[in-house]
Amino acid sequence: MPKHDAPFIDALIVAVPESAGSALYGMLDMLSAAGMLWQSLVREAAHQRRFRIRIVAPTREPFQCANGVPVVPDAALSDNPEAEIVILLDFWLGPDEAFKGRYPELMDWLRARHRAGSSLYAACSGSVMLAESGLLDGRPATSHWGYQHLFRTQYPNVRFEPEPSLVFADREGRIVTAGGITSWHDLAMHIISRHMSPGEALHIAKVFLLKLHGEGQLPYASLIRNEPHADAVVRKCQEWLKEHYAQHDALARVTELAGVPERTLKRRFKTATGTTLIEHLQNLRVEEAKRLLETTDLPTDEICARVGYEDGSFFRRLFKRSTGLTPGQYRRMFRPVMAA
Repeated sequence: MPKHDAPFIDALIVAVPESAGSALYGMLDMLSAAGMLWQSLVREAAHQRRFRIRIVAPTREPFQCANGVPVVPDAALSDNPEAEIVILLDFWLGPDEAFKGRYPELMDWLRARHRAGSSLYAACSGSVMLAESGLLDGRPATSHWGYQHLFRTQYPNVRFEPEPSLVFADREGRIVTAGGITSWHDLAMHIISRHMSPGEALHIAKVFLLKLHGEGQLPYASLIRNEPHADAVVRKCQEWLKEHYAQHDALARVTELAGVPERTLKRRFKTATGTTLIEHLQNLRVEEAKRLLETTDLPTDEICARVGYEDGSFFRRLFKRSTGLTPGQYRRMFRPVMAA
């Protein structure tokens, strides 16, 4: 028989109509399995559910979240539910959409829970909710790499870091944000490790066949994001570079095409895109190198030459800095996906 002599760890998962059901119920399922599933599979006599999880929503009324997934809340914000842990998960938000002004009562509740000592955990776009609450102002945070422009323009006081899978906003670890859409896996492992034990986090990882994304988000991120802007000169340069990035004199040629002084072009390019002109060119070249590593057996030196570099060692350093992996590691990681 299961034991129930240890106290429960109370956790609240926030749900709104935009929530992604897979993350919502995946997190609920995984935390519920902690202390139970591994022990059952290996036939340990003692097993015990440790997390007591409730879904909190703007109201108690049942609703459908994204893709028609049904949600039956356990509590409403007006109930002012309390818990040691509050979790904000992925919800549908376009990279150019504004979240400002949504769910003001949720923002008030999040700030109240933080003042009361709750640990706040957010994954993917859930970090946008924390940013809207103001709790991330002046702090480091991450979210999906696709939200860099959104954070830069809508939440400039947040020190956004697109590279890591997990970012601690404070020394105590009371505010933790996680990166891409399935980064809630990493967040669940962290929650179980911190609030239960590292050993149980490892058990859950083994049961669910999970791995922590220690490589961060860089290998998965697109370096070219086509952020919207109104500068026609910069847009013309971007279009030209898209076709001619491999030319050895691409920077000189595009500056000539722009018809403005080089310093002016560089300033306008950074203002419009958030990226320097040289970084944009390098990103185009690395993106093509990634495609060739994924889809061909070409040697790295040949790929280096095809994308516009003569110095193989420089190319390898640039690729590692841009993706977090060497070209060989990147190929081993993603080539099987393309061959599946």
